Amino acid sequence: MKVLVTGAGGFLGTAVVERLLARGYTDIRCNLRRRTKSSKLDLLRRQYPQAILEYCVANLKYKDDAARAADRVGLIFHLAAGLRGDAADLFLDSVIASRNLLDSVAGRDPLRIVLVSSMGVYGVAGLCQGALVREDTPIEPHPQWRDPYSRAKLHQESLFWEYQRRTGFQLVVLRPGVIYGPGGGHFSDRVGLTIGQRHFHIGGRNILPLTYVDNCAEAVIVAGTHQQASGQVYNVHDDDLPTCREYLRAYQKQVTQIRSLSVPYFGMRLLSRMLVRYHTYSKGQLPAVLTPYRVATLWGGNRFDNSKLRSIGWQPIVPTAEGLRRSFAAMREELDATATKKLVVPKATAQPCSIQKALDDGHRPETAHNVVS
Repeated sequence: MKVLVTGAGGFLGTAVVERLLARGYTDIRCNLRRRTKSSKLDLLRRQYPQAILEYCVANLKYKDDAARAADRVGLIFHLAAGLRGDAADLFLDSVIASRNLLDSVAGRDPLRIVLVSSMGVYGVAGLCQGALVREDTPIEPHPQWRDPYSRAKLHQESLFWEYQRRTGFQLVVLRPGVIYGPGGGHFSDRVGLTIGQRHFHIGGRNILPLTYVDNCAEAVIVAGTHQQASGQVYNVHDDDLPTCREYLRAYQKQVTQIRSLSVPYFGMRLLSRMLVRYHTYSKGQLPAVLTPYRVATLWGGNRFDNSKLRSIGWQPIVPTAEGLRRSFAAMREELDATATKKLVVPKATAQPCSIQKALDDGHRPETAHNVVS
């Protein structure tokens, strides 16, 4: 059976392809938006010469491209989604692209689709502090009050369930927390916000739902191929999770010192109320990007449960302590390389670069990429 992995050139997508190959899958079509995203896949091709690793350069927001990508496949791992841009771009890349893919396989039987969603679809703002987030936690009731990325993921997941009820294909949904690892972002918004040269640490003692990229990829395949997983949802995060404060302290010890200011949760609630009031008073001159609802969603403080995923045989490949060690080592090398490059480039042609800019590069809170919740 031919397997399609959309977003195969991305942070998680490459790891999913690698885990598929390691598990013996030999006929894999890798959907890429650009051929330049295939460098890591080229390495896998050489590592698994017996496998057919087909590249399909296609943008799913175009119907013909979506049909070409999904031609003759019986198992789809759908990871492609918008990670950055304005609300319209995110909706186009996540929802419209998904609709084109679903239309292209309408009526196909047998067919199983594995959707990588996000913990960002949960409506946690109304939960009490320390509440346990499980698969039966209610979905966000007010998507219009959330950030554009979370809204797009909510619409995307809703679309898949709608098509599943209409056409009857097998659907498995995974909701990862913060996907991390070498090559990923340095900070999730759950830890805090970086503004200019300063990091505002807000997460405090809140649990950080990390999932190492290889562990997340393994979860996608275990749940996606499990016989009894059709119609099910699985939260994805690792064991032995650190708090946001523990993550920040380890980062400063093993990567680099950053200028950080701790802001208590009640302080952020008060600040967000003031910002909303000024937004109203100024008739929108200051965008209301930080509202009490979003503050409660990001930093209200929850616990997380992965027992449902474990019940079907998943277990982490990389322990959390080792995953953090690998990630911090890669981040340190990245910053060292950036600093070295800055030193050797002549001043006349040098581009402005700082440690904080290096931290910001590639940042996307909990996406699939670095998946948002």
